[in-house]
Amino acid sequence: MASIQVRLTLLFVVIVTLVLGISGSYTQYTLSQELESGSARLRSGVLTRLQTSLPSALWDLDKSKVDSIVAAEMLPPELVGIRVYDASVGLFAGEVRDAGGTLVPLSADVAMGGTPVEAPLVFRDAVAAATGGKPVIVGKVIVNFSRAQIDAALHAEVRRKVLEVLLLDIILVGALALSLRIVFEPLKQLRDGLFDLATRGSDEVEELPENRRDELGDVIRGFNAVQRKLKSIIEGSREAEDMARRSQQATAQAMDELRRTQESLLQSERLASLGSLVAGVAHEINTPVGIALTSASVLKEATDDISAAVAGGSVKKTDIVRYLETAGESARLIMNNAYRAAHLIHSFKQIAVDQVSEARRLFELRDYIGEVISSLQPTLKKTRISIDIDCPPDIMLDSYPGALAQVLTNLVLNCVEHAFDADTAGNIHIGVHRDGDAIAMQVRDNGRGIAPDMLDRVFDPFVTTRRGQGGTGLGLNIVFNLIAKQFGGTITVSSTLGQGAAFLLRLPTVTPLPESTNSQA
Repeated sequence: MASIQVRLTLLFVVIVTLVLGISGSYTQYTLSQELESGSARLRSGVLTRLQTSLPSALWDLDKSKVDSIVAAEMLPPELVGIRVYDASVGLFAGEVRDAGGTLVPLSADVAMGGTPVEAPLVFRDAVAAATGGKPVIVGKVIVNFSRAQIDAALHAEVRRKVLEVLLLDIILVGALALSLRIVFEPLKQLRDGLFDLATRGSDEVEELPENRRDELGDVIRGFNAVQRKLKSIIEGSREAEDMARRSQQATAQAMDELRRTQESLLQSERLASLGSLVAGVAHEINTPVGIALTSASVLKEATDDISAAVAGGSVKKTDIVRYLETAGESARLIMNNAYRAAHLIHSFKQIAVDQVSEARRLFELRDYIGEVISSLQPTLKKTRISIDIDCPPDIMLDSYPGALAQVLTNLVLNCVEHAFDADTAGNIHIGVHRDGDAIAMQVRDNGRGIAPDMLDRVFDPFVTTRRGQGGTGLGLNIVFNLIAKQFGGTITVSSTLGQGAAFLLRLPTVTPLPESTNSQA
């Protein structure tokens, strides 16, 4: 790319050349018009004089007079030749200018250069004019005019203008080179200073000399002031960067500690949920085990009594009948409560093992939801909340049942704790249907609903409406992380105040493998 100095020089040269070219064109046009006008006047004058002087001499057949008139008119260099023709004889007289410019008599009718102009020669006798006689055409004259002088003058003017333009351009280039150097030398110093400032350290940049006392000197002094200011700013920026780096390291360390704390809280939340499940199941098992133990004690006493009667030989039919009734009732109570305890233990064992091991297996969804809800009965029986399950019986999931139990437990307990008051009756509906290669599960309640300002933050960690009342704000965050990360699904929430809330889960029937497993495979 050309420098500004070269471009300015070219711009001025083009402008001056254009102005001089326009001026020269106008001068050329004016000169051409003047020369053409002069040539036209010359042609008109020559023809007028010839038409005035030649008719009488030609009438008298005075050849010497005709030759003298023709010779007098051939003096201007624009005339190439004059031919005078008699009306009867033909060529009567004439002269022509040869290649050297010498006038020679014309003895024969030959072709001439230039532009020929023909005019008739009319004789008007004074006596005939007085008596009313008509003029007589005594011949004609042909004058050949040359444009060589006009073209030479125009060419000379063009050469003069071209030389003038070239001379002015040379003078202008020299003047601009000297004048622009005064401006661009300090600008080059500024450029070099800016380059050094941009490529070197602030401590290595030297200030420019400030010995000039013109406008460029003011610019240099301003540049040095800016350079000093930039140096202080750079030093301040370095200090700020060092502080920011130290702050970033401290922030990263705090984030690591916060992440570990959060993971610990999440694990504690899951263990607390499992502990609550253990305590509830233990309390729930206590009743059927106690009844079974009491029934077994009654049966043992009845057996001891009948055995003593048999040993004493005083057994009566009524004693045997009473014993059979007692044994049957005790056996029924023992069987029923033992079955109830076994069912609770089985549900607890499956849920507890799933939550602890986080193993993946194939399971039937509706039965598993029932087992999870059964494990929550110790908590639900203390409330007036009913749970409805609407799930087709043929949905099989290849997934993580423990994580699903954690999700359902957190959602149901979240409804119990936040959607209803302690003595308020309510309903929780769990609905499931197929959605292509996934299932859509909705957990809906008819409780108080979620406030609009909380709706967008319910899945954020440590967001709770029961802070200070046992709420940690991690339940729904655990649900969100399990759905998104472990199941590869989605969860959304919708709510209207006073009409309850609904959590919509979409889970694939076959949970995708983690990325680490896929990369290792």
